[in-house]
Parts: sequence; structure tokens; C-alpha cells
Amino acid sequence: MQTLDERKRSLWDGWNSPPNLVTYSRIVLVLVFIGFDIAAGPWGGQNVRMRWAAAILFVIAASTDKLDGWMARTFNQVTELGKLMDPIADKLLTLATLVVASAFGEVFWWVTVLFLIRELGITVMRFFVIDTGGKVIAAAKAGKYKTLAECIGLAMLLAPVWSLAPGDPKPSWVNAYGVATQVVIYIALALCLYSGGEYLINTFGGRKVASRAEDDQAA
Repeated sequence: MQTLDERKRSLWDGWNSPPNLVTYSRIVLVLVFIGFDIAAGPWGGQNVRMRWAAAILFVIAASTDKLDGWMARTFNQVTELGKLMDPIADKLLTLATLVVASAFGEVFWWVTVLFLIRELGITVMRFFVIDTGGKVIAAAKAGKYKTLAECIGLAMLLAPVWSLAPGDPKPSWVNAYGVATQVVIYIALALCLYSGGEYLINTFGGRKVASRAEDDQAA
């Protein structure tokens, strides 16, 4: 049976594997994206081209999430660090986008706060599991659907489609696009809360079952 130190060391096994290097690149890309997004201003009103650039960078960063996962599975390079860093990279991208969007008045703050509570809470729990000698629990299907819906909604939000219809008033399809964007974001929020509850149950429920099994073996 592995000791706690051995389990912690195993977290760093394969830290420089190609899938993990892709994950690190995504984190760097997030910083560049956020700079563009902030410089573009609310709804991209200060610089439309920069807002389009931010939207494109967001899509690239979100898309590479599938790349590192595919590489890890295909080349048998799945690591504990990768399972930990991959969702953290996702959270950095989406949460940073939400915070800037709320600061710009594009998303209600209560929506962003709920996302923050769930995402940061789950991240803290992942580290708690590691510190107590457990293995990182990979994202469940509900969490993956949440990430997909969240990325789609935020990509729609970032794209300044209003610039494609100059003049005022805007055509009805621009308003319809805005409503559809908010609907996707709220669907992502619902999945976010559901998957968060599911993770809590799987983490602490599973630990209780494992603890009872160990007690039975000891007896």
C-alpha cells in the first residue's frame, strides 16, 4: 500500500508529458485572451477587432481542452497531474471570462458568484483529496456537459455580433442572439450546480464506503 509521500510524489509523474505541456500552454493563452478582452471594453465597444480577437482566442483555448485529453488517452499518458490541471485550466478560462463580463455589465454578478463558489469549492476539494492520500477524481459527465455549455455560451457572449449590423436600431436577430446567449449560460449554470452536488456525493460518499471497507478488513 502506498504511503502518503509516495502518493504525493506520484502526482508529479509525467509532469512534462506532451498532454500536460498543452495544458500549460492553455493557461498562458488565458492570460493573453484576458488582456485582449479587457482592452476591448464592454461588449467590445472600445475596440471591436480586439474583441473578435479575444473571442477567437477563447475558442482556441477551449478547443485545446479536447486536444490534451485526446493525446493523454491515445498515447496512454494520463497522469494524476493532468487530471488535476486540466479542469483548473478550464476554470481559469471560464471564471476569468465571467468576472470580466460581470465587471463590464454583460453578465449578472450573482451568476458569476455561483459559478465561482462551485468551481473554487471543487478545486479546493480536489487538493483536499490529494492531501488526505486519495486520488484525483476526474470530471464526471455532468461536469463535462457543464463545461461544454459554459464555453459555448461564453463564446457567444464574447463574439460582438452587433458589429455585423451597423446602425440603430439593431435588427431583431441581434436581440434573438443575445437571448439565446443568456439561455445557454443559464443552462451551464444549472449543470454547474448539479455536477457540483454530484461531485460532493461521489467524493465524500465514496470515501465513507472505502473507510467502512478498510474497517471490515482490519476486523
